[in-house]
Amino acid sequence: MTAYSQQHSGNEALLAPVKQQLEAYNNRDIEKFASAFSEDVKVYRQPGVLTYQGRDELKKRYGAMFAATPDLHCELVNRIVAGEVVIDQEKVQRTKGQSRTDAIAVYRIKDGLIVEVTFIPPVSN
Repeated sequence: MTAYSQQHSGNEALLAPVKQQLEAYNNRDIEKFASAFSEDVKVYRQPGVLTYQGRDELKKRYGAMFAATPDLHCELVNRIVAGEVVIDQEKVQRTKGQSRTDAIAVYRIKDGLIVEVTFIPPVSN
């Protein structure tokens, strides 16, 4: 079951780049994926560690991953929208037949593009 918070029609423009990058991720379409992000996008790992910056670096990293993982698929489990922030809870599968991993991504949107994304690894017991 998928739950969505604050899904109002006014959020469609805000959600457009997040939806675009998810669809492109699942299709391993690096050009469409990268075009959802600003030229100087900042990518963080929790707790606030800047992993890399810029669309060119994003294309390089994700392009290599897309090429290496033909079964890559991300399923949206839950989405929260608050102001210009979109938080996605996801299940990611890298190889068919293997278990999916939990992922949390926090996207900050400005002028119709993702300007910042923070990945928060779930804590395992």
